[in-house]
Amino acid sequence: MRPPRSRPSGTLANHGSTALRSVVGGLLVLAVAAPFGTPGAAAVPRAAGDRTPEEFTVRDSRITEASGLVASQRHEGVYWTHNDSPPCADGDSCPAQPDVYAVDAETGKTVATVTLSGVTPRDAEAISLGPDGNLYLGDIGDNTGGGWSEVWLYRFPEPTKLGEVTVTPTRYTVRYADGPRDAESLMVHPRTGRAYLASKEKNDQGGVYAGPRELSASGVNTFRRIADTEMWATDGAFSPDGTRLVLRSYFGAEMYRWTGASDGDSGSPSEEPSGGEEKGDGGRPKPIDTVPVPMQRQGESVTFTPDGRALMFGTEGVSEVVKPTELEDDVLPERAAKQKRAEERRGGGSDGDEDSALPRAAATFVLAMIVWMGLRRLFRRRE
Repeated sequence: MRPPRSRPSGTLANHGSTALRSVVGGLLVLAVAAPFGTPGAAAVPRAAGDRTPEEFTVRDSRITEASGLVASQRHEGVYWTHNDSPPCADGDSCPAQPDVYAVDAETGKTVATVTLSGVTPRDAEAISLGPDGNLYLGDIGDNTGGGWSEVWLYRFPEPTKLGEVTVTPTRYTVRYADGPRDAESLMVHPRTGRAYLASKEKNDQGGVYAGPRELSASGVNTFRRIADTEMWATDGAFSPDGTRLVLRSYFGAEMYRWTGASDGDSGSPSEEPSGGEEKGDGGRPKPIDTVPVPMQRQGESVTFTPDGRALMFGTEGVSEVVKPTELEDDVLPERAAKQKRAEERRGGGSDGDEDSALPRAAATFVLAMIVWMGLRRLFRRRE
């Protein structure tokens, strides 16, 4: 005769019941928490370009009169800048130091210095980067109010390796079709490579000037007025896709849509430029809206971030702080806007998380109930 089967002790039974409650309780917690996600984690990784860049402080004591700024194409997180012409003892402007600096936005430290050989900039005011991989330094300032008959642009390749280097730039002589004037904004279009200047004139008399289709190092390059601006411009920049132009002043900024089939993505036909230039060869700026500018000591520079989603604003002075402004709606360049919409459709935005929250919660709850019923049957058989 078989001995009677012993029933599980109270301790074991209680342990099984406790385990059952723990498992089911944990699954129910997951079901409740599913709509809200896990703290500190994102359901879908966000693209690096979807974050506004942080401000940074320039740590190099040699950079005291920073007057231009442009994001590097070759080196991630690096911005090129240069000094304006410092005042001499007699109050006039002294020649600028022919150096261009690469600053790491993460540390604020200078990671490269390019010395220009064979030139002595008179009033370097702006820097831009062309689609050919060359940097363009604009020796275009004229504090005499139109006393200099010509100004210059210097072109040299962006270094492939960061460090100390000396280069001999190509020099271009520039004159304005309607007479000499002061300017602090140089913009090289990222698709066509055509150079543009924006004059700095009081009483809202400024303008945008287009250079020839190709610059000549052997002759004079005449820049012609293609648009009027109501901006006392201290710097300007094209967006990486060429569909937006920004001009800044000391306390404000204006965003323009760049129209013209050859210079932008809009496909709009360009009108014939004044001065007899080729029809359809260039674009035109059309005002969109103002852009907020951070408070700075003397706002002198602006550039787009490489993804086109934000602007970086610089100022003169020792230990200058470069500050970002995120772009939204119509002022956002077309390529950046398209990328942003695609990310939102893929569920990278907050709307996508909210839409999928309830289905995730329901699925987790059903799973919890199935596990609970299975465990109940298991423990009943053991009893």
